[in-house]
Amino acid sequence: MSMGTILVIDDEIAMRALIKSFLVPEGYLVKDASNGMEALEMIYEESPDLIIVDIMMPFMDGYTFTKELRKSSDTPIIFLSAKGEEWDKVKGLKLGADDYLVKPFHYGELIARIETVLRRSSKHYRKILTIKAGPITIDVENHLAFLDGKEVSLTLKEFGLLSLLVTHRNNLITRNNLMATIWGTEYSGTDRTVDTHIKTLRLKMKQHGVLIKTVWGLGYKLEV
Repeated sequence: MSMGTILVIDDEIAMRALIKSFLVPEGYLVKDASNGMEALEMIYEESPDLIIVDIMMPFMDGYTFTKELRKSSDTPIIFLSAKGEEWDKVKGLKLGADDYLVKPFHYGELIARIETVLRRSSKHYRKILTIKAGPITIDVENHLAFLDGKEVSLTLKEFGLLSLLVTHRNNLITRNNLMATIWGTEYSGTDRTVDTHIKTLRLKMKQHGVLIKTVWGLGYKLEV
């Protein structure tokens, strides 16, 4: 079940891919465009629930895109930019943006901003409260995990790992994706950090720990 469709507009391919790697595990359907002009042609066909737009882009920048979009649509917009001056934020908000996030950013902050903007928007938005996979139940809203109905005490990182594995059950998630999503792109640790947390998570899951399978040399997946 999708949490909604998000359109990401940025001229940097790597940035669009990074944001997608953050949002897809959270249940969002992600579309992307390389500039405002391209995005305007997609808006009415894709009908996104929220738009994340960079400011500095060729052909049509984020400010101009927002001006044009606001003539006919109230779709929520979050500006994403390396420009962190107060004046830039004020200008973006006055043009009709709903929020403004400065690069570099942590995935958790981006997700929180998205959820807040969607809750405030006039569009219908329903947060998925629970995700289930076999004996595992994830209470998304309260950050709780249950095995066979009994709560399991997990750290924030362990909860994040288990939530990703449950959301993408039976599919491989690479160590790099786990690292970028849970620890953020600026984290300087090694793959061993992921391995250590997975090991601890398996121990806490007791007999159900065997559900987390190692795909040697690549990453992990939850088989249920």
